[in-house]
Amino acid sequence: MNGGVDRTPSGRVDACVVGAGPAGALVAAELASAGYDVVVLDAGPRFDPADREARMERHLRPGDREPVWDMGGERDAYSATGAREYPLNAARVKGVGGSTLHWQGMVMRLHEQDFRLDSELGVATDWPLSYDDLRPYYAAAEEELSVAGASDNPFAPPRETPHPLPAFPPSYSDSLFAEACEELGIATHSVPNARNSEPTDEGGACVGYGTCKPVCPSGAKYDATRHVARAEADGARVVDRAPVQRLVHDDAGDRVTAAVYATPDGTEHRQEAREFVVAAGGVETPRLLLLSKSERYPDGLANSSGLVGRYFTDHLFAGVGGTLDEPTRQKHVGFNTTESHQFYDRSDGARGAIKLEFLNYAGPAPADVATGAETFGDDLLAEIRGAYGNRIAVGGLVEQYPRAENRVRLDPSRTDAHGNPVPDVVWSLDRRTRATIERANEIQRSILEEMGTDVDWTVGPENTGPAFHHMGTTRMGTDPDESVVAPTLRTHDLANLSVVGSSAFVTGGAMNPTLTIAALALKASDHVAERL
Repeated sequence: MNGGVDRTPSGRVDACVVGAGPAGALVAAELASAGYDVVVLDAGPRFDPADREARMERHLRPGDREPVWDMGGERDAYSATGAREYPLNAARVKGVGGSTLHWQGMVMRLHEQDFRLDSELGVATDWPLSYDDLRPYYAAAEEELSVAGASDNPFAPPRETPHPLPAFPPSYSDSLFAEACEELGIATHSVPNARNSEPTDEGGACVGYGTCKPVCPSGAKYDATRHVARAEADGARVVDRAPVQRLVHDDAGDRVTAAVYATPDGTEHRQEAREFVVAAGGVETPRLLLLSKSERYPDGLANSSGLVGRYFTDHLFAGVGGTLDEPTRQKHVGFNTTESHQFYDRSDGARGAIKLEFLNYAGPAPADVATGAETFGDDLLAEIRGAYGNRIAVGGLVEQYPRAENRVRLDPSRTDAHGNPVPDVVWSLDRRTRATIERANEIQRSILEEMGTDVDWTVGPENTGPAFHHMGTTRMGTDPDESVVAPTLRTHDLANLSVVGSSAFVTGGAMNPTLTIAALALKASDHVAERL
């Protein structure tokens, strides 16, 4: 017992899932509903939903910049020794619910071309799956996440049914963008969002707090605690504050036998299972496999290819913004309601996918304007009004092709709270990605200039940052020498070890990855169930 919570291991169970984020929670819920005995181990705590308003206040209060989800310290130490700094802790959560506790909630399917870049364009690598292979799982994932959308995107891949919930209406600033885009011949469409546009069994409709990232106080935005609760209702056991230190295998090196995890008092335990599913994200998943090296696997578990941790990929942000001589009503909602995929697919190898986003949260919030102000009362109000309310911006995600030199490895010179080497993120930008960011900026600037915007900032190749979509570090493929997991998401090297999440992505396109994460998790669940 640790603090009144029983964190001792269960007997040998059917499945042990490492990580209670969106991928792990979905796998646990699927397997538990099918009657299997499931244990989920998560490195972080359970967060009380009643604390979410206080976490929102922590985010909004001037001068208070404590991490909203308690990230930092020795537990979360990391290195970033690549050519470009990677601020890993700026946008991750360790805890039950994982990254969906703080995400923005936009959920798009990858395009058909994303799965066949090599065969169609002669660039990057094809997935071992086609869009059609994943299409039924995409539909199921949209149902599981209660996705709201209008199904009106002319550039999106074919779908079988409308989105489960109606789309959110366009924002006021979307109407300002619409006229300029029409003049420029740029098609716009709605954004599918994993948040309730109307009440569901899981929760009420969005009420517009506007702080979706990093916290939704109302619970209208999907987070993985929904599936954690569903898994527990079907008999799964979820153990928090139980970071897995390593996975151990049998004498033959064919099967994982136990997950060794630590509890808050420092005690180590062994959870045995018939099947193991690692769903710890694109950084901690390869780190765990590398920490699990043995005499049989001296370079890390499931790493006979040498690719565990390789091909670390992210999306890059590109944006242009400024002010208009009229109100734009920013920050009434904390998520995007209009976008454009017009500049995504190409018919030649010059492709660098761009997803344009028409932002609803441009410029500083009133609290940010007030921070450090030397005026008070009516003067302060006038200052806030002068700096807030007429901002406008176009953002976007830009594709980065996987490169082997971008990687997650262990840094033996630094250790975490348990004495393990921390992850070292080695990351850089290539010329293709830089050129794609420049192209995005040109498009964005043309829209704002058409609107008569006084442009005063640009995020381009030199000052871009990551979207914190950690992809590619245990890539999928059919050749064990060129990949870590098979199309079933099971590792090539071990018969009962699966890896789910964005680490299995072969390429990342320019789409937010969570819907594809969910689709792959549902697919993996089917394959694990087949083996049980």
